[in-house]
Amino acid sequence: MIPNYVELLAPAGTWDVLEAAVAAGADAVYLGGKRFNMRLHRTDANFDDEMLKKAVQYAHDHNVRLYITVNNLINDNELIGMRSYLQFLNEIQPDALIVQDLAILELARELRLTLPLHASVMMNTHNEHAVRLLQKYGISRVVANREMALTQLTLLKERTGIEIEYFVHGDMCVAHSGQCTHSGIVFGQSSNRGRCLKPCRWPYQFIGAGQDAPIAHNEPGPYKLALKDMCMYRNLPDLIQSGVCSFKIEGRMRTADFITKIVSIYRRAIDRYINDPTGYFIDEQDWQELYNSRVRDFSTCYAFGNPGSSAVGYTGKREPRFFSQAVKEAGIPENLQIANSYQQNTALPKLSVRVADLPSLHEVCQAGADVIYIGGEAFYPAKPWTLQEIKEGLSIARRYNAKIVVTTPRVTTERECQELIQLFTSLNELRPDGIMTSNPGSLSLAGSLTQLPLYTDASFNPFNHITLQFLKKQGVCQAAISTEATYTEVSKLAASHSLDCELIVHGSLEAMITDHDLSLSLPEAQRINFWKQEYSLLDSAGERHLICKDQYNRSHILFGKDLCLLPYLSGLAHLASWRLEGQHYSPEQIGFITRIYRQELIRLKEQKENYIFNSAILKELISHSPRELGIGAFRYRQSR
Repeated sequence: MIPNYVELLAPAGTWDVLEAAVAAGADAVYLGGKRFNMRLHRTDANFDDEMLKKAVQYAHDHNVRLYITVNNLINDNELIGMRSYLQFLNEIQPDALIVQDLAILELARELRLTLPLHASVMMNTHNEHAVRLLQKYGISRVVANREMALTQLTLLKERTGIEIEYFVHGDMCVAHSGQCTHSGIVFGQSSNRGRCLKPCRWPYQFIGAGQDAPIAHNEPGPYKLALKDMCMYRNLPDLIQSGVCSFKIEGRMRTADFITKIVSIYRRAIDRYINDPTGYFIDEQDWQELYNSRVRDFSTCYAFGNPGSSAVGYTGKREPRFFSQAVKEAGIPENLQIANSYQQNTALPKLSVRVADLPSLHEVCQAGADVIYIGGEAFYPAKPWTLQEIKEGLSIARRYNAKIVVTTPRVTTERECQELIQLFTSLNELRPDGIMTSNPGSLSLAGSLTQLPLYTDASFNPFNHITLQFLKKQGVCQAAISTEATYTEVSKLAASHSLDCELIVHGSLEAMITDHDLSLSLPEAQRINFWKQEYSLLDSAGERHLICKDQYNRSHILFGKDLCLLPYLSGLAHLASWRLEGQHYSPEQIGFITRIYRQELIRLKEQKENYIFNSAILKELISHSPRELGIGAFRYRQSR
């Protein structure tokens, strides 16, 4: 080990914080501009273009690296501004750009940028196959998934050679990054676009199916998703030896005094270990100062494995600020008008349905589904699809002239990737009609191991046609649009003809995916049977968020209302596919829903430009739905 063996990376939201971080000993600083970055709530923070130019010069004059965040999703209206912004950044030459949207990788090639690119934590990079794909597009460093343990990071580094940046101190999200849509769908302020209102910090109660009274719990408070702050100070040797090259401090909205204290304490500890690793000791005085100035209580989160309930601040007493409070999710408005997008000589969308089991598959085939998605996560009481069941499903679907596409989990760490390798090899023999992948790693793996048509799920978060072009270059034949996209954004994507687009038009949507085991809050007797019956998180607005556990022990937290775009199908006629998310319905329920949508598809085909929606059909659908219905982000003019 030598000086600069690792990098201490500090945040800066204002000029005085930049100066403070440099003076305190940061090796590098990351900050954002006034646009296209993940911290946009405060108008007094971030750097305008002139200040960005000065910041780069200031950092370089002090032998400090400076990284600029361009790390939110962008829509088609913003592409012109993004091109101009990237050209400007290329002129001022920061040391790297931190990016989330896959479109930036395409734009970097188009504009011939000479800047290194780092993959934001919002890319949710958690496997070697994703890293290798990103490396082909110039990514030299990844900000690793927060759920990854140090042992996993070591393996990732050894297998790919990628630089790894890891959050070592500050505010943590309970949900997998890039996969939380709660704020975006409820408030129209997306966590993927820099405006998260932190529904994970709300108070929640446990409630059972058919019950009105919350269930007693073991924990000291109702903040069941409120993670404590990350703090790796007492474990710096483990961190340094893991192969992580950049130690990232979270906190671009913090004050200069706050950043000075944290950076200087970590600086002293890192230097002490690098200079004399066998003689290293924890400076208890520094530790006490760090602890006394904490915002929330501390945890090492997932660095040494799943921390369980010890990482959650249940009381909420140390929450510095609550950005929002729970509200009722939007229902189906009576006055929302959508223009009929039917055009002559244009094929109407296919009707695709995702199902949980063979009985559901049989029901939707009879009800008129064109494509059936099977596999991926299995939510209790459903079991994962066996190869034999996939074979049976193919046989059933072909009798109805329907197609079968096998799906993959949204999160695919080492275990899931090894399982997918065997699955894809088997699928080469079974020959389904395609594979739907959920992240760049599973997409790369499927492309290398099979010749089957490739689909991508909404978890890729496509918001603009350049992202669709990127996916098409990877061999994708159809992409599901982000569930946070509004009607206007959906229409632009479909009209771009960059790639066949699918939109989820009905079903239970996941607000968050988390590795945290929510059953730990319950008394032991109920915890044992937690997954044998339905439990929900009840928010303060009265919405029940069903908790579903998959075969990998991840918790999927659903919205209180199921999505229903049935009244607006005529405005979505230019899409390639309408999708029903049916894995949280019984066979009878998803069969009924499929029939309703098939009937409307037929009516649209027959009536064409004269199609008028019959509201009586919606009332019938509502009466059969296990949950209330709403239209999610569809109602907003633009996702912010």
